Amino acid sequence: MTTDAPPPQGGPEIQPTGPTTEQFVAVQESAEFGELRRAHRSFAFPLTVAFIAWYLLYVLMSNYAGGFMGTKVFGNINVALVFGLAQFLTTFLIAWFYSRHAATKLDPKAAAIKSRLEAGE
Repeated sequence: MTTDAPPPQGGPEIQPTGPTTEQFVAVQESAEFGELRRAHRSFAFPLTVAFIAWYLLYVLMSNYAGGFMGTKVFGNINVALVFGLAQFLTTFLIAWFYSRHAATKLDPKAAAIKSRLEAGE
């Protein structure tokens, strides 16, 4: 028993057509696609480096600055807990910033490239 259904009887087989490999390569080499990649990289790489540095600072301070990290801010809340919670906050902020950046800068360029590619231009 197979899961593939036979083609409908009485009509020609409809094959979806799409861009060719040559068209994909031409788009990849275009200046517009290069701008899209630069727009993504100029946002993603600096924020990634900044977040990794911020995370490593937290880890290093937890290991080597125990006295400072153990300083009570208020009640039983110390600097280490505040920094740890700030890690979550910065993760969500970066995701929010990226979604705004993608919606305003990346998505319109990508949609334009996609529509031209699908139109066969």
